[in-house]
Amino acid sequence: MIEIEIPARGVLRLQHLVSDVNGTLAVDGMLIEGVAQKIEALKQHLTIHLLTADTHGKQAVIDRQLNLTAVRIQPGNEAEQKAEYVRRLGAETVVALGQGANDAAMLKEAALGLCVLSPEGTALESLLAADLLLPDIHAALALLDHPLRIRASLRK
Repeated sequence: MIEIEIPARGVLRLQHLVSDVNGTLAVDGMLIEGVAQKIEALKQHLTIHLLTADTHGKQAVIDRQLNLTAVRIQPGNEAEQKAEYVRRLGAETVVALGQGANDAAMLKEAALGLCVLSPEGTALESLLAADLLLPDIHAALALLDHPLRIRASLRK
């Protein structure tokens, strides 16, 4: 668990990391270099969940690289499927990562929504639904290793 007290917002008790894959952890269906090591380190503090539409058909390879099994999102109403997944986990315990339009609802639903800028593009609605915007996935994952950065950015 990662616990962060944020002045004027309360205490976040994060137990789950729910992440989109394509555009967030991977570009053109290939895992971004260095992500596997950072995800592995976060497994000490958070249960990791991957959600994907498997746009590039390469999720099986990514699953092996991360030693995880992604949940496949079915075509149609993808944003609601992702948000519902977060709600089932207990949204108040979830940090969500994403950048696509179908990530906006889960970013808004989660206790902490992190939107990343991606070479594949970042949807404006995801940017507006998130609590924080990060320049890339490495910065987003590093933020979870240094939770005082979250406190500093979100305090009012």
